[in-house]
Amino acid sequence: TLEAPRQAPALTNLTQEEMLAQLQKGIRHEVLEGNVGYLRVDDIPSQEVVSKLGGFLVASVWRKLMGTSALVLDLRHCTGGHISGIPYIISYLHPGNTVLHVDTIYDRPSNTTTEIWTLPQVLGERYSADKDVVVLTSGHTGGVAEDITYILKQMRRAIVVGERTVGGALDLQKLRIGQSDFFLTVPVSRSLGPLGGGSQTWEGSGVLPCVGTPAEQALEKALAILTLRRALPGVVRRLQEALQAYYTLVDRVPTLLHHLANMDFSAVVSEEDLVTKLNAGLQTVSEDPRLLVRAVKPKETSSGPEVGNDDPPEVVPTVPGAEEAQQALVLSMFQVSVLPGNVG
Repeated sequence: TLEAPRQAPALTNLTQEEMLAQLQKGIRHEVLEGNVGYLRVDDIPSQEVVSKLGGFLVASVWRKLMGTSALVLDLRHCTGGHISGIPYIISYLHPGNTVLHVDTIYDRPSNTTTEIWTLPQVLGERYSADKDVVVLTSGHTGGVAEDITYILKQMRRAIVVGERTVGGALDLQKLRIGQSDFFLTVPVSRSLGPLGGGSQTWEGSGVLPCVGTPAEQALEKALAILTLRRALPGVVRRLQEALQAYYTLVDRVPTLLHHLANMDFSAVVSEEDLVTKLNAGLQTVSEDPRLLVRAVKPKETSSGPEVGNDDPPEVVPTVPGAEEAQQALVLSMFQVSVLPGNVG
């Protein structure tokens, strides 16, 4: 049998203290190694709850994450929530004060559409556009959490890591079939996408992650991606220095440096992505297929990992002292013969 997703208690019917206690159960946060913020949300609160407890959320949760260098938003356990809470989460990750139309929701029972926009102002600060955001998903991520994931992915504001989401519905109603003991669970609201374009969104098919990995490994994968992205500025800087110092086509160096400085690395999530993007860009600008970047795996030595390359060590031959050995060495390196027609 199919059952409706588990619904959280109606927070608006609780006292402020009970509302706060319930809210704290669905939100967890900490600062991980590497100054990465971690925010787990298991239920998206409503506009009414956020308006009453927004000051508490900013002071006790959000402010502690503002100083981090990147943010992981964990929605792997979020199976639902309130549509009215969508603008709050999106707005804190939307980089500017300009409002942005992110979705249009159609409700069948009332035959109405509701546009969802980011907020012109927020309590506290927005998360900087210069900082990476990763959203973690699982096969249980559903409803409102899927819409948030989809919007952030379409905005190119977040890298989605994990499993394809469930492809659920924003709002479900359980309807009795006639006077029988049978009930039908029906999705009664749907996302039309930004500006009400009517194109297919995530409902039914789910949100496809940027980087697919089992849900239980998603956090580890996300941290590895953020480690790579944290190293990107240093990689680009060292590449520019190498081109300035060594590249023989000197007249092309300024253009290459300019191109590197303006490359968009927002979609880079692996070493392979980085190598492919750098080589495509550098070779197009330089028109030189010999200009290559490659990733080198560290070698393990007795004293630990060592940075090296995959080429075999260069072998420098030594000249033996004995004349017979010298002749044997020469004969092993050169073959001499006279071909027909007196051709050497």
